[in-house]
Amino acid sequence: MPATTPTTWFITGASRGLGLELVRQLLAQGSNVAATTRSTERLSTALGSTVDTSRLLALTVDLTDEAQVKSAVDRTTERFGRLDVVVNNAGYGYLAAVEETSAKAVRDMLDVQVGGVWNVLRAALPVMREQRAGRVINVSSILGLTTMPGWALYCAGKFALEGLSEALATEVADFGIKVTVVEPGYFRTSFLTSDSLALPSETTEHYPAVRAMVEDHLGLQGHQLGDPVKGAAAIIERSALGDGPLRQLLGSDAHAYATAKVATLRANLDATAASAPTTDFPEA
Repeated sequence: MPATTPTTWFITGASRGLGLELVRQLLAQGSNVAATTRSTERLSTALGSTVDTSRLLALTVDLTDEAQVKSAVDRTTERFGRLDVVVNNAGYGYLAAVEETSAKAVRDMLDVQVGGVWNVLRAALPVMREQRAGRVINVSSILGLTTMPGWALYCAGKFALEGLSEALATEVADFGIKVTVVEPGYFRTSFLTSDSLALPSETTEHYPAVRAMVEDHLGLQGHQLGDPVKGAAAIIERSALGDGPLRQLLGSDAHAYATAKVATLRANLDATAASAPTTDFPEA
């Protein structure tokens, strides 16, 4: 079976947002879907009765538990016989200044956004290597390329995911495994609600700009530019392409933020072009 026609998908964070929309569309298209979530009941409720779930394997999985993740991948291959696409989509937001972010909050975020992804990859890559085909889709964010005040912890996790993905793409290329990093802008999902967003238990008076940013973002809910139906369709379409760029930007806002980041980086490179070589050993 060619890697360009995937039939079995393994999706984390499948009960809301882009993950849920991917499940809906893939089932409608006749794909096999293993969908992981912390609550299969929530997933079932979200899908409703209008979706044919005969090809769905709903799995309750704590992504920070390596044994649970391995069991979920094993159950997927036992049920469907193969594994074509893995989508690491699970995650949540956190809005606070760096100083206000507790050690526990840091550990919890990175355990999901980095450790959880690694758990999935350790379980799934051997299957794909044996098949000599597959695709890994890591859902990052435009905040995996650029930053804004108050999003430091979320950015830290997504920046780490970007670096992991770049290295992974080179490591697994010879096995016929493709890697895509998806970088959405603001999509009209529940991401900016209490369902997917955490706030610090204590704040200080020293970061009024961060407080204002938080209020602005909470007020953005329901008015985001991105359409999750179109976003999920674009991810599915990209998955079927054998080659293409590593990164898939979703949304005009994401493209604008990325373009501005590239311009800033270019200016920084130009400004340090003369000084950077001064730390080299003299040529013999």
